[in-house]
Amino acid sequence: MMVLMLVALPFVWALPMALVCSELGSALPEEGGYYIWVRRALGEFWGFQCGWWAWTCQFVDSAVYIALVLGYVGSWWPQLNGWELWLIGAALIALFAVINIRGLDLVALSSIVFTVIIVAPFVIMTVLGFAHWHGTPLQPFLPSGESWWSSIGLGLAVGVWMYSGFDSMSTIAGEIERPQRVIPKALMISVPIIIASYLLPTIAGLAGVGDWSNWTADASGGGGAISFVQMAQTLGGPILGYLMLGAAVISNMALYQEYLASGARPAYSMAEDRLLPRLLTRTHRKYGTPWVSILLLAAVNLVLIIGTFANLVVIDVFLNMFYYILIFVAAVRLRQKEPGLERPFRIRTGTVGLALICAPAVVIALLTLYTNAIDTSTTVLGHASFSLFGWSFGWYGIGGLIGLLSGPIAYVIFKSTLGGRPVGGVPLAADPQT
Repeated sequence: MMVLMLVALPFVWALPMALVCSELGSALPEEGGYYIWVRRALGEFWGFQCGWWAWTCQFVDSAVYIALVLGYVGSWWPQLNGWELWLIGAALIALFAVINIRGLDLVALSSIVFTVIIVAPFVIMTVLGFAHWHGTPLQPFLPSGESWWSSIGLGLAVGVWMYSGFDSMSTIAGEIERPQRVIPKALMISVPIIIASYLLPTIAGLAGVGDWSNWTADASGGGGAISFVQMAQTLGGPILGYLMLGAAVISNMALYQEYLASGARPAYSMAEDRLLPRLLTRTHRKYGTPWVSILLLAAVNLVLIIGTFANLVVIDVFLNMFYYILIFVAAVRLRQKEPGLERPFRIRTGTVGLALICAPAVVIALLTLYTNAIDTSTTVLGHASFSLFGWSFGWYGIGGLIGLLSGPIAYVIFKSTLGGRPVGGVPLAADPQT
């Protein structure tokens, strides 16, 4: 089931998102990315909702990666207590906040180094896994006692999360040279690489190691559990195991620093449009980066990293779906509203064809929302669900509903106090401060 999802989701979810972000990123290569797209296509209210939901999501999204790092560190060195792990997380957050404030050049350079370190042990493990192929790695199709529907819930949330993020680069378009060319090219190159990086190591692990029912994100492998670190150690010995552990930690640190960069920009653009406090428009005098927005995101992460990966990723995906749907709608609406808008990268279909490309991804988003809204795996105060208007919601659903409603409430508050600006009006000048 998971392998099928890894194969199918790129075509019904990842590729439509990458194509839409390529077209919109080439047509409107402005700082703030998807917030600018939706605002231009659907108006100020929906632009704010997109920016607000994405910004709220980024608080959780970026914290996921540090939580994963701490999970690896804590499972490998169980003698560390909660406060010691939190201090490690705080130090990492501070380090990457400084790197982000120093500018995107430093972020890009460190990302290249990180990528080489990350990919190398996965390539070795994948080759060894296929070389030690035994058994039937794709059986059983479903775990014993599970139905199609019960298997889809968390699996779909994780799968969609794995194949998301194509919108992220758009938010830093104002700081990229030739964004109309760079953004579509990078996205189209990345899609097949991302598919291979998830699919091949998974199949190699199933073929060369097996024992899928004990797979876990716990790097220590305690209690017979198996992570990619244990797979690498089984296939290539202790040295490859340690290299895989390093890759696992570094990959999440790399993702954190990149999401810190992309997550800080929508708030900056919304503040320029007088829809968030002007303080968020402050840029560093030397580096030109929105340092206040970066530090705010990092500060919230200090609190959220105490959560577990499983809880954070489901909350993260739930919030993501709201603004992803708006991006797809904006792409179609902008074709209708501004057919003459220059699109250096254009999906070679008419408006109806574009809508048909977007439709499966919208269905996936709605299905993900539904399966997680009714999820009752989390218990709060002795209750696993909550009834509202005859519908039964799990606590993830309740949290998602609160996140959804926070957008209109925040819009009324900030619009009435800050005034906003007409679409196409002059944005508020950035406030450079050291």
